[in-house]
Amino acid sequence: MSTMNLILMGLPGAGKGTQAQKIVEEFHIPHISTGDIFREAMKNETPMGLQAKGFIDKGELVPDEVTNGIVQERLAKADTAAGFMLDGFPRNLTQAKALDKMLDDSNRQLDAVLNIDVDPAVLAERLTGRFICRNCGATYHRIYNPPKVEGTCDVCGHHDFYQRDDDKPDTVKNRLDVNIKMNTPLVDYYTKAGVLHTVNGEQDIDLVYQAVSKILANL
Repeated sequence: MSTMNLILMGLPGAGKGTQAQKIVEEFHIPHISTGDIFREAMKNETPMGLQAKGFIDKGELVPDEVTNGIVQERLAKADTAAGFMLDGFPRNLTQAKALDKMLDDSNRQLDAVLNIDVDPAVLAERLTGRFICRNCGATYHRIYNPPKVEGTCDVCGHHDFYQRDDDKPDTVKNRLDVNIKMNTPLVDYYTKAGVLHTVNGEQDIDLVYQAVSKILANL
C-alpha cells in the first residue's frame, strides 16, 4: 500500500481520540486534528492563521474558506506524502467538496472515511456520568469509575461532589444534537462516494481497534 488518506468521524464521546492514537502508532501517518492545526497556524502567524485568529478573537465561527485554507496549508507539508488522517474536518458538505478538490489538485484521493458509531443514548450516558470531588478535584464516572464507597471520595474522604457544566445532561444533549445534524449529510456523502466504513464503537476499545485495523489493512 503506497499511501493512506483517511478521515476519522464520530460523535463526542465515541472514542475517536483513542482510535486516532492507535492508528498513528500502527500506520505512521500524521494525525491532523483541526483544533491543533488552527493553534499551530495562529502561532506561526501563517496568512490563514492570522485570518482565523481575527474571527476567533471576536468569538465568531471561522468561515469555511479560512478553515479550508488552513487544512490546505497543512496538507501541503512533506509529512503527509505517505498519507494523513483528518479529524474534525470536513464538518459540512462545503468543506467536504473543498477537500475533494484539494486532493484532486494534488493527485491524491481519499482512501477511507472511518465512522466510529455509537448510539447517542450510550454517548449521553458516557458523557454525563462524570463528576468531581469538590474538595480535592478527583474525577469519577458513575458507570466506569465510581468511588469505592458510594458518596465518599476515595482520595480525601469528602462527600461533596459536583458536575462540570459541560457534563450536565442538557449541555451534552445539545452538543450531541448539533453534531448529529452536522455528521448526517457527511455520512450520506461518503457512503455515496463508496469510502465510508462504519465501526461499532460500543464494543471494548481493543475490539473497536481490531475492526479499524482490519479495514485499513484491506485498503
